[in-house]
Amino acid sequence: MKLPSNVLEGQFTLGVEEEFQIVDPETGELRSYVSQLLEKGGKSVLRERVRPEMHQSMVEVGTGICQNVAQVRDEVKELRQHLDMLARKSGLRIVAAGTHPFSDWKKQDIVPHERYSHLVAELEDIARENLIFGLHVHVGIKKKEVAMALANQIRYFLPHLLALSTSSPFWLGRKSGLKSIRCEIFKRFPRTGIPDEFRSYAQFQAFADLLVKVGSIDNAKKIWWDVRVHPFFDTIEVRICDMATRLEDCVFIAALVQAITAQLYCLHVRNQQWRSYHRALIEENKWRAVRYGLDAKFIDFGKEAEVPIRELIPELLEFVDEAAGILGTREELRTGVDRIFKDGTSADRQLKVFQDSGMDAKKVVEHLMRETMEGIPELPLEGPVSKSAPPAK
Repeated sequence: MKLPSNVLEGQFTLGVEEEFQIVDPETGELRSYVSQLLEKGGKSVLRERVRPEMHQSMVEVGTGICQNVAQVRDEVKELRQHLDMLARKSGLRIVAAGTHPFSDWKKQDIVPHERYSHLVAELEDIARENLIFGLHVHVGIKKKEVAMALANQIRYFLPHLLALSTSSPFWLGRKSGLKSIRCEIFKRFPRTGIPDEFRSYAQFQAFADLLVKVGSIDNAKKIWWDVRVHPFFDTIEVRICDMATRLEDCVFIAALVQAITAQLYCLHVRNQQWRSYHRALIEENKWRAVRYGLDAKFIDFGKEAEVPIRELIPELLEFVDEAAGILGTREELRTGVDRIFKDGTSADRQLKVFQDSGMDAKKVVEHLMRETMEGIPELPLEGPVSKSAPPAK
């Protein structure tokens, strides 16, 4: 059944949230400086698109509602440009990676906000230690019931997305042995990981309402699964990915999330769906992505056999080809896969720099600073410039 070209019209918009590290280029260390950064012009330059997160050494930016992948690229580029300019004004830099190669979470200040105070009071060191940085992609879906059905099926593809986006091989100055230690740190939080399947949005809402009633959460935003139907926006939010170091990899991941969601919707229109698999099985593939990234062998549940992820990703592109054709992103997806297969993920590139530099973690930070702004022209600095920001108290 050939679908009309307008089948995806009015939906499948995109929104991207990126979590950046604030670093001192002299030492390579994280700097607890986001409050001062915003006071010095963040709100005026980036408006409502920039906000602090729990740690003072993190800053989050988010695009508006983007109609297509080209708009995502333009907005992400603009956000990185302005954030980089603000950091440079204070003698600092921004870094995009899932974890910092060596900074210690115990030395990081918490943003003085009621939300974070409550979180630390509830979770103590589990919250304080959560010094991790992710990429979140929102895809617009108008009807909650349809969104729930698609989110159930997207679960299967989450390990694939993680394998392509790993960027956190280090923790506290150590090579962790994982390509995404960020995922293992975040799983200490409650209500994380691959979610169960819900028969309907009403069933999910009843679950969330119960947690609110018994005092586990105050609203459904504290359900931090790897994919969720957003409780307040008309979107599906995919949260499994490590922060993308390069701009082009961020755009590619957004395009792939959109194409997967749209292809599953094409099946939905035909009264079909992707086969359902138990959460525990999907978690097995997620662990393989966490541990090995692009070198992983995933379980093909149909064949009951291991298959290298580098063989499965081309199959994934074939699966989403119809939707990618309608969305106009075929070339974006092919180019993105070719680039990552050739260069490796950010985790692979960081590990190579670490090895080639004689295990110098500061060289990894310098590499990340360069790659974060790769292909993005620097904006001229405005107003007085600090040689180096004073240490946060």
